[in-house]
Amino acid sequence: MNAPAALLLPLHRKFNPPLIHTSMKKLTLMLLAICCASLLCAGELSLSSPDRRLTVIVSDSGGHASYRILYDGITFLDPSPLGFITDAGDFTRDLRLGKATGVQVIDETYSLKNIKKSQVRHLAHTVDIPFEQNGKRAFVVTFSVGNNDVAFRYTLCRTGETLCSVVRQEATGFRLPAGSTTFLCPQSPAMGGFARTTPSYETPYTPDDTPGKNGLGEGYTFPGLFRIADRGWVLISETGVDSRYCAGRLLGHADGLYTIGFPQEKEFNGNGSSSPGITLPGQTPWRTLTVGRTLAPVVETTVAFDLVEPLYEPSKEYADEYGCGTWSWIIAGDGSMNYAEQKRYIDFCAEMGYRTVLVDAWWDTRIGYEGIEELAAYARTKGVGLYLWYNSNGYWNDAPQGPRGKMDNLIRRRREMKWLQQTGIKGIKVDFFGSDKQAALQLYEEILADANDYGLLVIFHGCTLPRGWERMYPNYAASEAVLASENMNFTQSSCDAEAFNACLHPFLRNTVGSMDFGGSTLNRYYNAGNRPGGSRRVTSEVFALATAILFQSPVQHFALAPNNLTDAPAWAIDFMKGVPTTWDDTRFLDGYPGKYILLARRHGDTWYVVGVNAQKETVRLTLDLSLFEAGETVTVYDDNSRLEGRVRTARIGKRQQMSVTIPTNGGVVIHN
Repeated sequence: MNAPAALLLPLHRKFNPPLIHTSMKKLTLMLLAICCASLLCAGELSLSSPDRRLTVIVSDSGGHASYRILYDGITFLDPSPLGFITDAGDFTRDLRLGKATGVQVIDETYSLKNIKKSQVRHLAHTVDIPFEQNGKRAFVVTFSVGNNDVAFRYTLCRTGETLCSVVRQEATGFRLPAGSTTFLCPQSPAMGGFARTTPSYETPYTPDDTPGKNGLGEGYTFPGLFRIADRGWVLISETGVDSRYCAGRLLGHADGLYTIGFPQEKEFNGNGSSSPGITLPGQTPWRTLTVGRTLAPVVETTVAFDLVEPLYEPSKEYADEYGCGTWSWIIAGDGSMNYAEQKRYIDFCAEMGYRTVLVDAWWDTRIGYEGIEELAAYARTKGVGLYLWYNSNGYWNDAPQGPRGKMDNLIRRRREMKWLQQTGIKGIKVDFFGSDKQAALQLYEEILADANDYGLLVIFHGCTLPRGWERMYPNYAASEAVLASENMNFTQSSCDAEAFNACLHPFLRNTVGSMDFGGSTLNRYYNAGNRPGGSRRVTSEVFALATAILFQSPVQHFALAPNNLTDAPAWAIDFMKGVPTTWDDTRFLDGYPGKYILLARRHGDTWYVVGVNAQKETVRLTLDLSLFEAGETVTVYDDNSRLEGRVRTARIGKRQQMSVTIPTNGGVVIHN
């Protein structure tokens, strides 16, 4: 770094700045920020976090751009490649560090009601690090280093008269130290699965696996979780992905290296480029790494939202419409898609005190537009709104479910959305995207922007991972992008794995974005009569209550059915009537991916401590419950060894601890 000599420190006195507060003068902030980026030696630059524990070292060794990450002086990421190849040249070789600029301290707060905590303080050090090739600036890497988060993105530079470029390949990589293990979800091959709708981020995770693999041959979806031997954990993902770039995936290589992969050529039925086009100068999405000695930083991180900004103004206050709802399809399937059954679910929704009913596929032919208008009018008399399902399809899938041909075309889409607004529909669920190409990202963005014009919330299914979208798109509600509840309707094996998956999502899929899972089933069987036949739930009622808190989404359509008013325990129904969907704080308490999880969330003044267990062995723990006041009375839901649930009260003792027991497929819920 070629900063003023007075601000550069020699290697043996590398400066790590203290925590910076917004009350300090701007000049002081800038000077300390500049000092946090230190010259280690020729061709190396170091940037430390505000708490001085996390360090990124950037290098041009051998003419190649790379970076590595240390936490408490311990290596968490070995030297990992930077750079890319475009139609203008190969920017992976013959590189040297240039003069670092833009060094600053970020200390800001923002409010966001639809993520894991409503008030966020974003504190980080940032720096722009240019790399030169043949005496000319090739690209700039902006690094942001928080106390547990590292993020970086490229700025592609303009050369001569060139105003645009195509990125053919990224060298961007993440090299794990020896002895690491992986928790990854394989990317599906393109144009496979149901009606040629993959990839849709709906394959099972493999826990505690060894590096050096490449999934099903197509790499892995974001996010990826890695246990770094006995040192700690790293979560890798990306954020800020919109119509200006494509979404990425992780490609596995030898020696613990994972690199950024672009979408498969066959996605979107072969239409659209897999290589993103970008205007110059232009920026790529942020690649993010969350680092911790424990899993708490992974579960609690907000880095996906810290680095992005809203792309447009909301047309109304969407937070007023967050809340619980129901849907008939998850239990009763396509046969429930008729006027009478949807009216029955509206009555059930009103009885539960819920906000909305999701009317799923085939409503256009089995209920009809006039029928939907009548249903919406009836729902309003009950204080209930409707969400309607749509097929995203154009030229990219064979899914027969309707409505078809409404969301893929600007003119038809806006005409449809005008009708939705006039009918009083609250939101839409759009399904079957099956691509991460830039053209697909443009469709996501167009649907969201148009829906905002008509005051509609949007849920996506059969889709990509959301990457900062809760903050970028004010009317975005949630995405599936996970092996969700519908699969338990399809197969018993998915029911048998319910607890295992529930013990993964808080560490992986749900920690980076809202997850539309559609679960918390109280039916014993996945059919309208709740009688033996088809898939059978193997988890407890307390487990169902716990996942209502454990899985985060501001809009939750639970897998509850009208019969649950009489065939489910009264205490379970009473709890589900009052369950919140927005959170002011989230804290990790204990757990291990795929085995068990204990998590605390706060809504207003109410704390909920929840846990579930997927292990064959019963979990027995003594919890620190200092979230509650000593002497405070709390309500406890727990299971015995036969998964028979109960509700009771308990008093928090002076030591503010409580012993909990969670059997296999069981749960626990504690709230004040």
